[in-house]
Amino acid sequence: MQYVKLGSTGLDVSRICLGCMTYGVPDRGTHEWTLDEAASRPLIRQALEAGVTFFDTANVYSDGTSEEIVGKALADFARRDDIVLATKVNGRMRPGPNGAGLSRKAVMTEIDHSLRRLGTDYVDLYQIHRFDPHTPVEETMEALHDLVKAGKVRYIGASSMYAWQFSKMQYTAERHGWTKFVSMQNHYNLVYREEEREMLPLCADQGVGVLPWSPLARGRLTRDWDTATGRSATDTFGSTLYQEGDRAVVEAVTRIAGERGVPRARVALAWLLHQDTVTAPIVGASRPGHLEDAVAAVGLTLSETEIEELERPYAPHPIAGH
Repeated sequence: MQYVKLGSTGLDVSRICLGCMTYGVPDRGTHEWTLDEAASRPLIRQALEAGVTFFDTANVYSDGTSEEIVGKALADFARRDDIVLATKVNGRMRPGPNGAGLSRKAVMTEIDHSLRRLGTDYVDLYQIHRFDPHTPVEETMEALHDLVKAGKVRYIGASSMYAWQFSKMQYTAERHGWTKFVSMQNHYNLVYREEEREMLPLCADQGVGVLPWSPLARGRLTRDWDTATGRSATDTFGSTLYQEGDRAVVEAVTRIAGERGVPRARVALAWLLHQDTVTAPIVGASRPGHLEDAVAAVGLTLSETEIEELERPYAPHPIAGH
């Protein structure tokens, strides 16, 4: 495993971040394909043994049970000071007013619930889980700053939004002397590269770490285009992200993986890790082989010719994932 700084901070993170949306009670929330606690724990332990120190979850994943499973496993298998634990806020956690969003009330309420479920006194990286157009930016940024000053949060990050929205939030924090975002968790992979137009150059210019979600395009980059899985059959959100023209990119990954004699996942992740702006892809793992491929990708060097072949078939997409 390799370790790098998160953006312009002094925080060291592993080059692979374990995305923990996969772990949660299947009949809680909207992800019926998740793994329960008994099935999740061996994978979290495997990640730790492979040198992964960076773990990402969210309050909304499986109605909070992802945080519970991840928090308990990390407490059993690791020392808290050795890991970087990230979670998110914004998604709806209960019906009625103030059950979602980035108001001061919601942010202050949800951090306490997340800390309780995770079984920890603080979160290393607290991320807003999308932009909230219904709450003043000043209210959100001051609330997040207050969490940092209270010791409940070490760093703050953002997730998929337009570059102008991210700039507005960063400028607002800087103007008031509040804590700024150190990371951007955005939708970025070989078949969705719209982030290269504005968000990634902005992050590079401002020293913001980039943590791509869905780095394998919901698994599409790891299998034949027409192959269906249990998750793909029920993943209504994922079905909106990609298009038929992406087949050519998947075929390019298949060719290079075949020439290399390695699984397709390693090639797709290696491409992301070659991007100067990327700190750590957020990789989900439901089987041991998924983790093995992710870790192996860190050491896989692609040639300029291979990178060009992977990038050539790309076609522009409508904005997806915000």
